[in-house]
Amino acid sequence: MDGGHGQRQPLSPAISASAVVPHQRQMQLHQHPARPAIADLFTLYLGVNSKQRAEDPAKETSNKLQKRVSALNRDLPPRDEQFISDFEQLRTRFPDQEQLQAVTESVLISFVLQCSSHAPQSEFLLFATQCLCARGHLRWDSLIPSLLSAVSSAEAPTGQGGSVTVGGPVSSSSAIVAPSAPSFHASNPTSPLSAMNAIGSPTQSGIDQPVGANVSPMKAAEFATLGQLGTTARGDQSCRGAEASYLYHLSCRIILAGLQSNLKPATHAVTFQHMINWLVNWDQRPRGVDEADPAQTRIERPVHEWMHLCLDVIWILVDEEKCRVPFYELVRSNLQFLENIPDDDALICIIMEIHRRRDMVCMHMQMLDQHLHCPTFGTHRFLSQSYPSIAGESVANLRYSPITYPSVLGEPLHGEDLANSIPKGETQCWQDWLLFADIFFFLMKSGCIDFLDFVDKLASRVTNGDQQILRSNHVTWLLAQIIRIEIVMNTLSSDPRKVETTRKIISFHKEDKSLDPNNISPQSILLDFISSSQTLRIWSFNTSIREHLNNDQLQKGKQIDEWWKQTTKASGERMIDFMNLDERSMGMFWVLSFTMAQPACDAVMNWFTSAGGAEFIQGPNMQPNERMTLMRETYPLSMALLSGLSINLCLKLAFQLEETIFLGQAVPSIAMVETYVRLLLITPHSLFRPHFTTLTQRSPSILSKSGVSLLLLEILNYRLLPLYRYHGKSKALMYDVTKIISMIKGKRGEHRLFRLAENLCMNLILSLRDFFLVKKELKGPTEFTETLNRITIISLAITIKTRGIAEVEHMIYLQPLLEQIMATSQHTWSEKTLRYFPPLIRDFLMGRMDKRGQTIQSWQQAETTVINQCNQLLSPSAEPNYVMTYLNHSFAQHRHYLCAGAWMLMNGHPEINSTNLARVLREFSPEEVTANIYTMVDVLLHHIQLELQRGHLAQDLLAKAITNLAFFIWTHELLPLDILLLALIDRDDDPYALRLVISLLLERPELQHRIKAFCGSRSPEHWLKDQPPKRAELQKALGNHLSWKDRYPPFFDDIAARLLPVIPLIIYRLIENDATDIADRVLAFYSTFLAFHPLRFTFVRDILAYFYGHLPSKLIVRILNVLGVSTKTPFSDSFAQYLGSSNSSICPPPEYFANLLLGLVNNVIPPLSSKSKSNPADASGNTARTSFSKPHASAQAGGNSNADGQRAFYQNQDPGSYTQLVLETAAIEILSLSVPASQIVSSLVQLIAHVQATLIQSNSGQGMSGGLGQNSGLPTSSSGGGAESAAANRANTSASGISANFVSRSGYSCQQLSVLMIQACGFLLAQLPPEFHMQLYSEAARIIKDCRWLADSSRPVKELDSAVGYALLDPTWASQDNTSTAIGNIVALLHSFFSNLPQEWLESSHTVIKHLRPVNSVAMLRIVFRILGPLLPRLAFARPLFMKTLALLFNVLGDVFGKNSQSSPHVEASEISDIIDFLHHAVMYEGQGGPVQSTSKPKVEILTLCGKVVDMLRPDVQHLLSHLKTDPNSSIYAATHPKLVQHPS
Repeated sequence: MDGGHGQRQPLSPAISASAVVPHQRQMQLHQHPARPAIADLFTLYLGVNSKQRAEDPAKETSNKLQKRVSALNRDLPPRDEQFISDFEQLRTRFPDQEQLQAVTESVLISFVLQCSSHAPQSEFLLFATQCLCARGHLRWDSLIPSLLSAVSSAEAPTGQGGSVTVGGPVSSSSAIVAPSAPSFHASNPTSPLSAMNAIGSPTQSGIDQPVGANVSPMKAAEFATLGQLGTTARGDQSCRGAEASYLYHLSCRIILAGLQSNLKPATHAVTFQHMINWLVNWDQRPRGVDEADPAQTRIERPVHEWMHLCLDVIWILVDEEKCRVPFYELVRSNLQFLENIPDDDALICIIMEIHRRRDMVCMHMQMLDQHLHCPTFGTHRFLSQSYPSIAGESVANLRYSPITYPSVLGEPLHGEDLANSIPKGETQCWQDWLLFADIFFFLMKSGCIDFLDFVDKLASRVTNGDQQILRSNHVTWLLAQIIRIEIVMNTLSSDPRKVETTRKIISFHKEDKSLDPNNISPQSILLDFISSSQTLRIWSFNTSIREHLNNDQLQKGKQIDEWWKQTTKASGERMIDFMNLDERSMGMFWVLSFTMAQPACDAVMNWFTSAGGAEFIQGPNMQPNERMTLMRETYPLSMALLSGLSINLCLKLAFQLEETIFLGQAVPSIAMVETYVRLLLITPHSLFRPHFTTLTQRSPSILSKSGVSLLLLEILNYRLLPLYRYHGKSKALMYDVTKIISMIKGKRGEHRLFRLAENLCMNLILSLRDFFLVKKELKGPTEFTETLNRITIISLAITIKTRGIAEVEHMIYLQPLLEQIMATSQHTWSEKTLRYFPPLIRDFLMGRMDKRGQTIQSWQQAETTVINQCNQLLSPSAEPNYVMTYLNHSFAQHRHYLCAGAWMLMNGHPEINSTNLARVLREFSPEEVTANIYTMVDVLLHHIQLELQRGHLAQDLLAKAITNLAFFIWTHELLPLDILLLALIDRDDDPYALRLVISLLLERPELQHRIKAFCGSRSPEHWLKDQPPKRAELQKALGNHLSWKDRYPPFFDDIAARLLPVIPLIIYRLIENDATDIADRVLAFYSTFLAFHPLRFTFVRDILAYFYGHLPSKLIVRILNVLGVSTKTPFSDSFAQYLGSSNSSICPPPEYFANLLLGLVNNVIPPLSSKSKSNPADASGNTARTSFSKPHASAQAGGNSNADGQRAFYQNQDPGSYTQLVLETAAIEILSLSVPASQIVSSLVQLIAHVQATLIQSNSGQGMSGGLGQNSGLPTSSSGGGAESAAANRANTSASGISANFVSRSGYSCQQLSVLMIQACGFLLAQLPPEFHMQLYSEAARIIKDCRWLADSSRPVKELDSAVGYALLDPTWASQDNTSTAIGNIVALLHSFFSNLPQEWLESSHTVIKHLRPVNSVAMLRIVFRILGPLLPRLAFARPLFMKTLALLFNVLGDVFGKNSQSSPHVEASEISDIIDFLHHAVMYEGQGGPVQSTSKPKVEILTLCGKVVDMLRPDVQHLLSHLKTDPNSSIYAATHPKLVQHPS
């Protein structure tokens, strides 16, 4: 039978489309009386056997139709034209037209599912659908979604979605015939279509029913045949694939017919989703295909006509003339990732167009520097730093998140493999290896590295010819460090590949036969013996490797044993004289630490008892029969010795030392504690564990043991503070210490422990340079003391002003945090202090009421009672018994004024009873003593004011006040000095408060003697002091008030040391009060003392930034002197000549700034490649793009030695690493210059704008070569951009004065260096205060606007567009061809700057765009979008800033494409399709809160904003953005948004 004119087969709607409606609704439709009649009508016109129909007496049809069926006993159905009249006649019988429409839709879809493979029948169904919809009997907006959902349900796999049959009852003479009409492919597909994961497919409850359960008006007897046919169809997967193709084909034709009408956005959306899904899954086979037959999965199948129709539907939907669906929906669809693309031009064409449009969106989002996202310490504040508490090996399989950073559209990219980061095997890089080994051990022990994978990759690296790492035995030494880790031991003893892995490990051995006996170092000894040590260790738990042992290794093992026996023979025990080790002995002990860790550990522990047994001493505040056991002092182990010990031994030692120090019976020696500290500092990663957590796990009650808490707090406060900050654990430590403070602040007599904990908390709070909460939860009052509350406000002010608020959530928490702090604080800050506070804090504190008047009023009310009590308590003849009476019966409010009363009493009495006063103050709680100090300061300042009014001289009053304060502080040591000084400077609005402070600091000899003694008995670099320590007496170190009942001896604590956090705050307060000369005097006197400040470098950097623009040159020089010589701060060689000299007001030349950036390139910016260099000296510009590399060692800018870059952590404790030290030093240099920020920024920006031309010209007299010789002003080709960048400022580059060897000092070519200098400049500017940011935005906008080819309005639009597109290409690539442009470099600079800014400082990023407005060309419009585009990922979590940025972008778009825009010439909206796509992507990105997914939806607030700003644009542009609205009738996003569908506007 001819497929085009054959008889339609009598089929029945065995499959219902009712799955698209709820189950109850389905049942109503199936039971509706009109359903049988409509089904019969469709059956009739599709072609039906009259005899077969006559055998069905149960069917209820209309009389007229029944007569026609009976009368027309023929094989051919009626003419199609009669269908609509018959249908309309039928529908008159049923009054509920809405129900009738739903039934008709359901029946129609059922026949579509069955008849799609039969050409005449499908043609009729298409005809009937069009007629019914045209007459209003069906609605396209209901039919199309129902049809698509039914098709997806029908294609669900057997057992997954329901039974599917593709035909009715068929006899041998009425089989389904594949049509041969031209609109169908006649071929038989061999690769079947499988289950499709349709987006938004409804549940298939209707399909899940057994066929015949209220599904169709067929007889029950027919279902067996249907079931058999369905089984047959499922058995023949090829047949099923063909049926699916025909079904798609008919569905697409119906949809195409429907698209001629005005459909609703929701219909467009669901149609688009299904079309994409069908195409994405075009080659998927159904479940159930025999998996064992691979041939069936790889057979090519023809491209069916339905795919072309799908594409037709998609192209119509995204057609910009109608814009039914934004083209962006294709950009974010999965169609572009189609793996098995058929050989079809139409499909390939659309995929290529998607990629082209996607690439354009990427161009708006990516930074203009491929190197920007390399994870460095500079980005740590945007990444979570978390070190989980790891107890032993219980979490051996814990996996840390790999180093990742976002790609252009947000997909995560992974960092370089660790096996490729192994340093070269060079003995002169010993410090490199030590640093690497520490990190490597930590990562391996923490489960971050797969040991087998690591060994495999390392072996592969060696096999592939990288022999540099085997120049020495460092690799073997590195692996020997980790050989005892449980993960590694288990692998080498039980893994199936253990033999192979062991062979690879042994293959790394490098036997050095040329060891010079006259030039032996500990390192050479260690590397010579390490192979033997490692192999013997492997043998100890894997005896199968005996065959791999050679005689030389066994002999060396014996040598170690012999050396150990001889060394310990003399003493008769395992002990070594560690202070007199020669080079060879030190090396042999290092080897011993790898071979026999326990004997080596015992030897070290025995060393600390080598001075003899413990002392039994009569300590202070002890009963006559009490004794205290102290370990005798000896020498602490040197850093040189500790540095070469195996990390395994260091772990054992740390454990043993903790056991003795914190759990032992005797008070440990200072030498033992210093050695313990040095172990932690020398391996900061491997040995670090939070002490409170670790110690309480070992002994839950350890902190209640006498002296343990004191010792632990001393170690933390005076030795390990920088280490905790380095690990980001300062906040956690602060919370732990706060718990101690909260427990004892109200406890009587606990002054020593409390004041030490409070001082540690001060240091911790002031060391934090990012946002922190005073409690882990923002609930309830703070547990801080009044002093700590005040310190917290100061610390937050410094942090916000000098470094900004890093994260969005921190900005949200700031207000409730301030409320929580101030809820328990009574303090108000002076106007002079508030003047320097950042606005966020100043605005909050401005309206706060000063409660000082209430304090004085309360004092005046209680004064009579207090003075009376003081007369009884403090008179020289007072009874000692009255002390207890006073303590037990006085009121709390009166006790707070005890010191104030004593002060008043001292003004009239030359003598008071200091003994009673001391006893009472000791018995007070620490909280009461603090309150006494604050109230005494308020009362004494008020008293001075009253006495002045009575005619007394201020000089006399101040002298008396100082004498009285000395009575409290020095004569009888009644009060803590640090708290008194803080109380005085907090009253700086009183004219005499700071004068009292200065007198105490500079004029009284007591403090000066204390400071001198403190500095003389200690060294700032405590780790270098190898002499036996001397323990200070408790009373001399801490004074009477803190030591009165304590007996535990001090280790590092001292009254002077308590002032280390206080002196910097005094300097701040003096500067705020314009007392810069006095601040200079204080710094001059205390400069030696401040060398002991654990974070003095941070103090210098922050005070320069906090008061930038307000410090005289003399004071700046004095502040810099705080750094001293010993820190080896890497200042530029020429920095001194621009500092504090007569020409200090002259801006340094470009060479100065170039050298500053070169220092960052060499020491801060990660190298372009960790692989071995190819030829970095080649500066000709012909370097291949794949050979970007940096030499291992290079000359450093500014005279810095590269060896400094490898200093250990303990040498760079502040700021934490040499890399950060170089960066912060560069910032300090900029902040110290006396010239305005505008000149500095202008110099830097001018240097970057023409950086490549400058470098090429300065490079060995090479001059303007390559692209620089061209004269084209427009960078429309690879030869023109360089000319623009050079010719525009040729005079500047030639006069720059950059030395000829500048490029060679970097180790890079000119092309490579220019890119890195752009990044370094952005990185540096991001460290500076906001004053510099405003200047950067202004200068950058000026250079862009002044670009001569951009400002030339006579240029054709397309030429300008091409020029901008070229200029905005990645300068990494442009630099290769010497075609960098000023605009490209400036935009790259802004991107580098933005990527390192904290979230708060991004608020001002709009300034650069405001400087560029009004935008009057598409070229400038693209530059604006290019500048702000990469900020999208950072702004996605900051709703207000994102909305402001989006509104700004729309306003800029309005400058060019607004209704009233004056820009000329006219540009079609289609020319900015990339910008349209980008705006859609921005909205989706914010809605998702990250990388856009196929299910991402925009937020309603953003759609509301877009709807408002879009109205100002030209109609043709509005049209392309019409879906970014909240109107469900015009926007697919609104029509499919849950909130907007439920609550339409």
